[in-house]
Amino acid sequence: MTPAQMAALHARCFTVPRPWSAAEIAQLLADPQVYALFQPNGFLIGRCVAGEAELLTIAVAPEARRQGLGAHLVSDFVMEALVRGAEVAFLEVAADNVPALALYHAQGFSTVGRRRAYYRTESGHAVDAMVLSRPLSPPGIAT
Repeated sequence: MTPAQMAALHARCFTVPRPWSAAEIAQLLADPQVYALFQPNGFLIGRCVAGEAELLTIAVAPEARRQGLGAHLVSDFVMEALVRGAEVAFLEVAADNVPALALYHAQGFSTVGRRRAYYRTESGHAVDAMVLSRPLSPPGIAT
């Protein structure tokens, strides 16, 4: 999937936060600490730095949701983070994104913070960001 294809899918998935452009995605992917994971109808971008993994974005085509694709991508993110030496993973998600919160909680993430009025809708409405985290451990070792 090219950055342009990723940006087109991202635009179908997001208004808050705003969708990323192909140039922004390409710039991120040029960083050796950033990686992308792909599935048909979806992708995830993550970053690993100094023992921490950050899930930067995940996009699943609207028509492909509720089929386990997001869970598969998040699971792959955790495995790739472990390979890259991460000990903890974190992410931010809009507080009103109930399906994403359910996905992340089901994948072992817990809410560790709230950033008040972090995002803005197109109409200017403020939306909080929830900060989620989970410890990482090698396969077969419970966290």
